[in-house]
Amino acid sequence: MAPTSVAPAGKQKPHLKHEGDENDEGEDDVAGNGAGTGEGKKKKKKKKSKKKKAEQTDPPRVGLSKLFPSGVYPEGELQPYKDDNTYRTTSEELRYKEKIEMEDPEKTYNDIRRAAEVHRQVRQRARQYIRPGLTMTEIANYIEDGTRALVEENGLESGIGFPTGLSLNHCAAHYTPNAGDTNVLQQGDVLKVDIGVHVNGRICDSAFTLNFDPTYDKLIEAVKAATDTGVREAGIDVRLGELAGYIQETMESYEVEVGGKILPVKSIENLSGHSINKYQIHGGKSVMLVKNNDQTKMEEGDYFAIETFGSTGRGRIVESGECSHYAQRVDAPHVPLRLTSAKALLRSINKNFGTLPFCRRYLDRAGESKYLLALNHLVAQGIVQDYPPLCDQRGSMTAQFEHTILLRPTVKEVMSRGDDY
Repeated sequence: MAPTSVAPAGKQKPHLKHEGDENDEGEDDVAGNGAGTGEGKKKKKKKKSKKKKAEQTDPPRVGLSKLFPSGVYPEGELQPYKDDNTYRTTSEELRYKEKIEMEDPEKTYNDIRRAAEVHRQVRQRARQYIRPGLTMTEIANYIEDGTRALVEENGLESGIGFPTGLSLNHCAAHYTPNAGDTNVLQQGDVLKVDIGVHVNGRICDSAFTLNFDPTYDKLIEAVKAATDTGVREAGIDVRLGELAGYIQETMESYEVEVGGKILPVKSIENLSGHSINKYQIHGGKSVMLVKNNDQTKMEEGDYFAIETFGSTGRGRIVESGECSHYAQRVDAPHVPLRLTSAKALLRSINKNFGTLPFCRRYLDRAGESKYLLALNHLVAQGIVQDYPPLCDQRGSMTAQFEHTILLRPTVKEVMSRGDDY
């Protein structure tokens, strides 16, 4: 049964009002009836200033605090729980528990809602901006400059959640351009756009796929439907292996016709969605895309990235190509570092990223140079994890959709839902 929902947050457009240059003139007010003179004495009201609403620019550069001066950001889409958890919707005890949690700065939903609203506004304009002929670097810069401005980047308090994924065609994930990248978006490409925004370590992780030729419309439709199924069926006490089965069933009910040949859409069996912890994009629980026997349950308070990938290829990825994505391991060992340059680079990583993922362009931006030897040493020591591009077979096409959800005590909130997807 399809759950009911409130209007997505992307449809709410509150703005800060401030005084504008235009004025409304008040009507003339008759002060007396002019008895004995035949003339009325008129007195003008003071001019009323017309309020002008603050609006987002293109490219996006207006920080969210100017659009939401109250500091309260829109809810995501609300989906009630099903089956044994329907009581949660009306439970007064759980409502009170949520009220207390909202007042706790460690648990408040306001941080993730702010991150999600940044995501919606940036991607809305990015979808209009992205077109064949642009380089991958131009696309990445457009998205990341907008994200930094809207989230009002401030060290580790708010900023980019992870490098912008711009994986093309058979490459499913973990590609972002390094310095000097000359790849140009082509008319026949299928582009996955994966954007991360964080506020106080609460990461909004959401992705969509763009194409500019109708050939792979059904592939994109299949993956979007599979993600929506995953979001709909997710909930407190749901077993991850069963949820994967629902995703797979939806995904693999689609076919794509390419050059007169019918190709099945396959779930990519060794990719997954994942739980999200503070400052940790992969929180430990995985939502695979094919049915399995994982009995792990989703729990109250969990954040999840419900993320699905479909392919016209073998439905299995391998690491391939030059690495751009890295992250300091949460469980990094304390080992002595032989290289002075590695010690200095680790200090820079701690200062600028902590355990958030980063890419080589971000190190360049932080003023680092000639760091590859030091970076590889940190990887070899198990302090930093590298994440090479993940690719299916050449000639195949892959697509991705993703939403961040929060399993609140009373309701499931789809944080990243918008008008677009």
